[in-house]
Amino acid sequence: MLKTDELVDQIKKYAVPFLSTTELKPLVQKASEAKYVLFGEASHGTSEFYRIRSDLTKQLIQEHGFSFIAVEGDWPACYEVNRYIKGMAPEYSSAQDVLTKAFNRWPTWMWANTEIVELIDWLYHYNQSQSGKKIGFYGLDVYSLWESLDAIVDYLEKINSPVLEKALKAIECFETHERKPEKYGVAAAFYGEDCMNEVRELLQTMTQNKQVDYDDEESFLNMKINAIVASNAEHYYHTMITDDNESWNIRDRHMVEALHHIREFYGPNAKGIVWEHNTHIGDARATDMANEGMVNVGQLTREKYGDDEIYAIGFGTYQGTVIAAKKWGDPPEVMPVPKGKAESWEEALHHTGLGDQYVIFTEENRGAFQDTIGHRAIGVVYHPDYEQYGNYVPSRLSERYNAFIHVDKTKALSPL
Repeated sequence: MLKTDELVDQIKKYAVPFLSTTELKPLVQKASEAKYVLFGEASHGTSEFYRIRSDLTKQLIQEHGFSFIAVEGDWPACYEVNRYIKGMAPEYSSAQDVLTKAFNRWPTWMWANTEIVELIDWLYHYNQSQSGKKIGFYGLDVYSLWESLDAIVDYLEKINSPVLEKALKAIECFETHERKPEKYGVAAAFYGEDCMNEVRELLQTMTQNKQVDYDDEESFLNMKINAIVASNAEHYYHTMITDDNESWNIRDRHMVEALHHIREFYGPNAKGIVWEHNTHIGDARATDMANEGMVNVGQLTREKYGDDEIYAIGFGTYQGTVIAAKKWGDPPEVMPVPKGKAESWEEALHHTGLGDQYVIFTEENRGAFQDTIGHRAIGVVYHPDYEQYGNYVPSRLSERYNAFIHVDKTKALSPL
């Protein structure tokens, strides 16, 4: 491994300091050449990560023709935002209104926050000036089993479809588990009481686009993804009880599958923007995840579309504050983010003295950043006092990302 002083010198040689996001145009220009730009984050509760990604997203849409945003969020909730920004949801009075009402499952602060309100407002107004397909906002995650089934039933009832019986059969099977994923997982994994056949039959029916008379193309996309979510969520919850690593893989494979269908909706020349945690968008093969047989969105998209079509940008910070919870389901709170630990990527960036900075990894400098180094990752559950024991992912930075944005001191996100 490179000694810290040597690494600091290499970063100084190639990093570019910035004071505002307008100075990140060279990075945006480079990223815009890909079909997918993957924006990461080192936590789900840092204000600057959201604000910078928002500004860069606007640049990619306005100046480079990107068509949609896909995020680490549930499909049904994000689809309400999609409806709102496309002018299809008069029941919502504002961006804050739709975010507050749509994101009601923990951790709500990931999308129901002040920082994202401004972007949703901007997308709403931008779309009013667009002809043809408007900019979309979609969720890639797999957790919304019951919400997706509810959405399917509601739609089939609305159009008085004969397929409704299949959807009700599937939801009836799951309802015996009281809408508790863990309860369903135990029943499916240990007692063979699963709903696999019911949900697969529903998936086949909903995705064939023959037996259901859809209102329009986007309604078809909505129902197709909800059916895919239901199927993959069943698999996810079925598996998570016995195999954490494989359930992770099911989740990330689902994200890539959903991403494929969204781009298909927008056409073969469409370009997409993805917002997810660094652990999803940074190539798993460049971390110790590979040793555990784990894959992620960064790896899978590079394998599926080719390295040239993916541009992954990691984000990190040296110190500050963050919104997180002490355990799953607890109320969020503002917590300190300690200084980056000794001999970590974060410490090396801080010791350059450049402050906020970005590094673009190129053929010229890739070798300088290929040694394995600890790189901080903060989840929705966080214990600052113990982070040095479990929050640093051994990473080869120039293989994990195409570029990296470092904000030296950050502050916590502002939940609505």
